[in-house]
Amino acid sequence: MRIPEEKLKQIRDRHEYLTHTLGDPAALSSDEFMKASKELSMLTPVIDAATVLEEKRAELQGLDELIDDPDGDGELKSMAREERDGLLHDISESERRLALELIPKDSADDRSAILEIRAGTGGDEAALFAGVLFRMYERYAELAGWRIEPISMSTGEVGGFKEIIANVSGNQVFARLKYESGVHRVQRVPATESGGRIHTSAATVAVLPEPEDVDVHIDDKDLRIDVFRASGPGGQSVNTTDSAVRITHIPTGLVVQQQDEKSQHKNRAKALKVLRARLYELERAKADAERADARRSQVGSGDRSERIRTYNFPQGRVTDHRINLTLHKLDAIIAGDALGDVVDALTAHDQAEKLAQMGEGG
Repeated sequence: MRIPEEKLKQIRDRHEYLTHTLGDPAALSSDEFMKASKELSMLTPVIDAATVLEEKRAELQGLDELIDDPDGDGELKSMAREERDGLLHDISESERRLALELIPKDSADDRSAILEIRAGTGGDEAALFAGVLFRMYERYAELAGWRIEPISMSTGEVGGFKEIIANVSGNQVFARLKYESGVHRVQRVPATESGGRIHTSAATVAVLPEPEDVDVHIDDKDLRIDVFRASGPGGQSVNTTDSAVRITHIPTGLVVQQQDEKSQHKNRAKALKVLRARLYELERAKADAERADARRSQVGSGDRSERIRTYNFPQGRVTDHRINLTLHKLDAIIAGDALGDVVDALTAHDQAEKLAQMGEGG
């Protein structure tokens, strides 16, 4: 596998500079120190992988010299040839590991995320399916050791959710969940269907990386904040104070509404959290669009209008349309226990695409 040596040299130089800089922390502000530390931690795995590869290549050179030595011992040469075959395999694996480390990382991968699920076409059945998806992500989060906390929700008439927004916090949350953005389609016989006919409905999932304070600056003058009395299904009053909050970001027209808490202060804080995530996602999308010369894989596009996956209950299968993957273990995936199999396949496909682009010099 071709390793871009010039890029590797740049990373080495940068790693050496950061290591030297962090050797004198008194010369840095706390923000500069944190930023440099974070960058160093991202470059270190590349350096480690490169060091392992260099050691194996040096070992190979030593074996080749022994094998090519005309005065060498025959038995030692035979042992060296056997060792060489295994070493060539190790070098190939080390090259692949280094190439993976050299793939440009999404700076948001290690962040927590805002998960938004909305019922699409299909009425009550779509709302029930949105509930199924949320429970799937709840279980997946539990298995990953993450914390998932609903921020706001609107329940369906017969169950499920018309909309639910949750904060998912933990290690590598966005890296694992980002491929879930898009339209999820379900084919099944609804519990309310007496004729046994299969219905098709859909729910939309959006996964937004949670921004840090430095990512999004919001001016108070750009916000219109309205407070009103929260109400439940059917219009009945949930409480008797004006605790519900609606925040409009005037420059973009984004609107976030929050009424789940009895405290106006808590509703405002939650609404701002969601607004920051949506604004950050807008900035990321704008930056992606401006990099027109950078090829982006279909898996990584995160197009929310694109049908990405179908859950076919009668046939017990789940199909991810982006990579033509079909798994006949719908129950385990819906339960959250086997969702990792789908995520792993999407991640591997994305990495393979990027490795291919590197190999082409792209």
